Amino acid sequence: MIQLSRKEHIRNSAQKLFRIKGYAATSMRDLAKEVGVEAPSIYNHYTSKNELLKDICFDIAAQFYQAFTTATTNKKTVTQKLSAAIQSHIQVIYNNIEASSVFFDEWMFLEGADLVKFKKLRSDYQQQFHKLIEKGIEANEIKNVDIHIAVFTILSSLNAVHELRNKADVDEIAATVSNLLLNGISNKS
Repeated sequence: MIQLSRKEHIRNSAQKLFRIKGYAATSMRDLAKEVGVEAPSIYNHYTSKNELLKDICFDIAAQFYQAFTTATTNKKTVTQKLSAAIQSHIQVIYNNIEASSVFFDEWMFLEGADLVKFKKLRSDYQQQFHKLIEKGIEANEIKNVDIHIAVFTILSSLNAVHELRNKADVDEIAATVSNLLLNGISNKS
């Protein structure tokens, strides 16, 4: 078993509590109790509860970006890139169930410049999907659809996929979701 540093243990405990209780309802005392330390010792690693939230949210954002870039590199067609991007997004969620839940549900508690930066990162990430779909339409690989609605539908579906985590293997879920999003459920060819 891998031995976690105290800071990693604090972060993992915060992810769990933020997911279960919510960011606003979790106190530093709750976190200290979960970690098994006195509350002041948490501040040796994180200056505030918001710094913990920032660490979680920005780390997951970086993982989404990296997965997208890696997945779409060296793919020939737009459809292959979009399928790979969808599957990599799901992999990030499954590899970080608690952290991704915090990312999706608690980000709005970020403060000041961090909130502004986070919203920009989210928008930029959505733009990557937007650009793929736009290129797919131009290449006649994707139907001429409202790109904004398509991106919203894809990311909304992907971001809710953690609800399926006990239903099947992550690779099977990723492939099935990608197929449904790209090919639909109709029997018509």
